[in-house]
Amino acid sequence: DNAYRRNRRLVCFDMDSTLIEQEVIDELAIEAGVGAQVAEITERAMQGELDFQQSFRARVALLKGMDASVLPKIAERLTVTEGAERLISTLKSLGYRTAILSGGFQYFAEYLQEKLGIDEVHANVLDVQDGMVTGEVKGHIVDGARKALLLTQIAEEMGISLEQAIAVGDGANDLPMLSIAGLGVAFRAKPLVRQNANQAISSVGLDGVLYLLGVHDKDLNRA
Repeated sequence: DNAYRRNRRLVCFDMDSTLIEQEVIDELAIEAGVGAQVAEITERAMQGELDFQQSFRARVALLKGMDASVLPKIAERLTVTEGAERLISTLKSLGYRTAILSGGFQYFAEYLQEKLGIDEVHANVLDVQDGMVTGEVKGHIVDGARKALLLTQIAEEMGISLEQAIAVGDGANDLPMLSIAGLGVAFRAKPLVRQNANQAISSVGLDGVLYLLGVHDKDLNRA
């Protein structure tokens, strides 16, 4: 049945400034006493002015020696974006698979996975030894190219086409996944990202994605 095959079945979200209002790396940097320095690099990376991998490593290096006990404190003060909980619970009830593909950190992605009921998460692993942040990242860095690769792999595992995938993000490192998904949504995004996405949501909550999918309130009551 063509109509069913056309249905979109996977939604991949960026985390920082998309599912949550903060950039976690900036929150960590505040705790480590290097807030202003790191925030400036983050902003330039999100605008697409700096290579994400290099700038990410440079920012994480500035966290070296930080006590890892601040991680749960930061997790608890993260603000879930308006409309995110409604969007995720609705997508789940409609049978969509949801994933976080984040250039941020696995610890916080898993915290949100638990809180929002997201199916899978892929993010950067902050290396911690003897209760201290080492300033290193373990394994692959999730940059723009890696987000696009992960989205492709998840779609393949599900046996769906990229046309049936949706990607939602705000920064320059989200552009590769936004451009390969059947629907790429720039959410409260940087100008560069808004110009290059299929759809942009700027003035409503994250649940505005439902309207782009043609899900209306009457469908929601049924679900």
